[in-house]
Amino acid sequence: MKKILLASALALFTGMNAQTTFGVKAGYASSKLNSNEGDLQLGGIEGKLKSKSGFYVGALVEHKLNSKFAVQGEVQYANLGGKAEVSLPGGITVTEKFNFNRIVIPVSARYYATPELGIYAGPYMSFKANTTVKMKVSGAASNPQGVNAGEEYLEKAFNDNLKSTDFGLFFGADYNVYKGLFVDARYSFGLTNMIKDPVNDEKMKMNFFQLGLGYKFK
Repeated sequence: MKKILLASALALFTGMNAQTTFGVKAGYASSKLNSNEGDLQLGGIEGKLKSKSGFYVGALVEHKLNSKFAVQGEVQYANLGGKAEVSLPGGITVTEKFNFNRIVIPVSARYYATPELGIYAGPYMSFKANTTVKMKVSGAASNPQGVNAGEEYLEKAFNDNLKSTDFGLFFGADYNVYKGLFVDARYSFGLTNMIKDPVNDEKMKMNFFQLGLGYKFK
């Protein structure tokens, strides 16, 4: 918690002597887990890692240095993660949706190509809030108790075996539509191996795309 509060303070309040604008934003997030082992293959069972849809909400503060350059800090709550589709014998498919709810703190350097169009890039840190897993079985009658047990097992496995923080980079652009209302799009790619104690050099990272609307109070 101390790390989150410190990082939030740095992101939101560093450089208050510059021209400062506050704002809010929210939108759609598409995220995917990536493994150095490729798709899932275990004991003759094959599965594919896929992207999942989620959302994000947050606040921002922009410190404008001049008409062209600015620094921006944000704090977001984001529903990220990924999805796996596992094929079992007999035409049975199990879909596992991993919800990694995280506090994301991006800090970016901004360049205004025009007064309306801002282009930016920078690093981010994210902190684990909570993890939930949803499973769906198709091609056969599902056992609700078995599904619940599988969800609980995966949730515990992720909470026990994944790091509480990760680090990455992002880039994007936003466009002021009308009097502080803007559209925003960015792509973030994780640099941290999220596995706490990797075996045989296994790695898992998370990338995510965000598209949303925001408003800057002026």
